[in-house]
Amino acid sequence: MPDRLYLYDTTLRDGQQTHGVQFSTSEKQRIAKALDALGIDYVEGGWPGANPTDSAFFDAAPTLTARLAAFGMTKRAGRSAENDDVLAAVLNAGTDTVCLVGKTDTTHVSGALGISKEENLENIRASIAHVTAKGREAIFDAEHFFDGFATDPAYAALAARTGYEAGARWVVLCDTNGGAMPQEITAGIRAVIDVGVPGDHIGIHTHDDTGQAVANSLAAIDAGARQIQGTLNGLGERCGNANLTTLIPTLVLKPAFADRFETGVTEDALAELRHISRLLDDILNRVPVKQAPYVGASAFVHKAGLHASAIAKDPSLYEHVEPAAVGNARVVPMSNQAGQSNLRARLKEAGIEVAKDDPALGRILDTVKAREAAGYSYDTAQGSFELLALAELGRLPDFFEVKRYRVTVERRKNRYDRMVSVSEAVVVVKIGDQKMLSVSESMDVEGRDRGPVNALAKALAKDLGPYQSLVEDIRLVDFKVRITDGGTEAVTRVIIDSEDGAGRRWSTVGVSANIVDASFEALLDAVRWKLVRDGAKTAA
Repeated sequence: MPDRLYLYDTTLRDGQQTHGVQFSTSEKQRIAKALDALGIDYVEGGWPGANPTDSAFFDAAPTLTARLAAFGMTKRAGRSAENDDVLAAVLNAGTDTVCLVGKTDTTHVSGALGISKEENLENIRASIAHVTAKGREAIFDAEHFFDGFATDPAYAALAARTGYEAGARWVVLCDTNGGAMPQEITAGIRAVIDVGVPGDHIGIHTHDDTGQAVANSLAAIDAGARQIQGTLNGLGERCGNANLTTLIPTLVLKPAFADRFETGVTEDALAELRHISRLLDDILNRVPVKQAPYVGASAFVHKAGLHASAIAKDPSLYEHVEPAAVGNARVVPMSNQAGQSNLRARLKEAGIEVAKDDPALGRILDTVKAREAAGYSYDTAQGSFELLALAELGRLPDFFEVKRYRVTVERRKNRYDRMVSVSEAVVVVKIGDQKMLSVSESMDVEGRDRGPVNALAKALAKDLGPYQSLVEDIRLVDFKVRITDGGTEAVTRVIIDSEDGAGRRWSTVGVSANIVDASFEALLDAVRWKLVRDGAKTAA
């Protein structure tokens, strides 16, 4: 039977230490449920008593299949475990699992704590014993273990063994500073095994300060560790923690690990990995990393014509795993580097059938290259490319015509007698024989101005007659502006990412010397792409 690997997520605690990240209690509950659905074994909810949000989370902890862990530190010197109020707050969270962090580096013991090495060991022993005496599963996080192992290997290993002998189910060796090399990870794990801590009681916690957190975690598994800690999307202090969205598919899909180990992540759950990654980004209002392994928007993009030609014959020639296994998708983009192999593959993927000898193929390529020379970018705006191709093929439905639009920005006092900027947009469209006029302001429900592009988007989608039900679920999720050289003068390129209720996400592009015009062009393409994909019929 394969060995069992246990996945421990610390997004809600270590991930919250990311610069600029602060979860609300409800957000932590949503993330915890998503992690549980993924098949994570342990979800670390935070440090009860350290801040109001973490305490509130444990007061209203969600029901999970995973084990919920409360995090804290070993007792302080000069008091018993029974009388340490900080330790008591962690136990009072009522979780079945308690993770306590303690020092294993003599430099920290003497410098940061100012106590003897023996007293530090007693703090570890007494704290873990107190947790287990309460009937809880204890985890000992051996902080700065690998730095300590480099300074005084015997003491670092002894501290780890002390936690294990006191009753810890897991002794987690932490590369707290993120500077260890894979061979150092291997040596540290083996040393702890040599002093009597079994590998199936050893965990690994790595940081990414040298870009090796995932590699170090894999090295730890090979050395004997059986619990792996990390965070979704690699959140964490400084450069982040080991990225579980990279680690999990590697463990599940790569034969080097999948043939030897099993996890709690099923194939169906793994197929939701990209969705869970995006869920976290949406909660944090962060732009997803396009080149993130497995789950990034560019992870399975094949831009070069040579690659696209091979992909059409056998995707495995340029893909190390099947994109759908992690909820991602293959993309063959269009750009000024594209050839007919890219074009045919991309059109087929979009459901646009074209004969191999159709002269429109050449026209599409020429148009793409000419427009990219003028500032457009179709390798990042697949929605606009599809509309361009349909237009060249004479297949783009004429849903509506924009007769005119106007945007004004006014500085005025609000109801609280404060000066605010308010944008107002007017859009007039013609659908069939009927003209429709829509007006919208950029103020949201909380009275904040969202700008002229927001006003335009709301006005455009406010009343599209027979198409209204199809556009109501469109949501703008990203807006990127770049000043580029269009050949004769600088122009503005705007790329808009949109999403609908079905979870589809598409990008559209607009180019103009005027940022509002460029934005409106991208908005129009976003709406038209949605109508095309939903099979809308032109109005009579």
